[in-house]
Amino acid sequence: MGAPFSGRPTPTTTPVAADTLDGKVLYQAHCASCHGTRGEGQADWKNKKPDGTNPAPPHDPSGHTWHHADGLLFRIVRDGGQAAGGGAGFKSAMPAARDTLSDAQIRATLEYIKTFWGPAERKSQASISAGDPYP
Repeated sequence: MGAPFSGRPTPTTTPVAADTLDGKVLYQAHCASCHGTRGEGQADWKNKKPDGTNPAPPHDPSGHTWHHADGLLFRIVRDGGQAAGGGAGFKSAMPAARDTLSDAQIRATLEYIKTFWGPAERKSQASISAGDPYP
């Protein structure tokens, strides 16, 4: 068992070129420390922590990422979970990536996350995204 989740990603040990558009490389460097190397998320992700936030959710089919449109997912990554909003009482520890990743890198990372899903999840999410596509 590792250290307790601090709400902040653990820095990567492998430097990433500032202009890379390889979604897998970007995900492993910026997302995997919280969301897991295979998108499995943190244990007990549906239950709030003492600070009122939820542990990082999975990005695989067991989670809810595929229930959201590309536009919303993009805003969550770019602006952070709290800024992207989740309604009254929503509190998120998801940090904003706007100062770390370009818009193209955010899209590449989200496209990589979609490789964790099966055909049914991809089809459903594509349909949802028709009304709120990537910017």
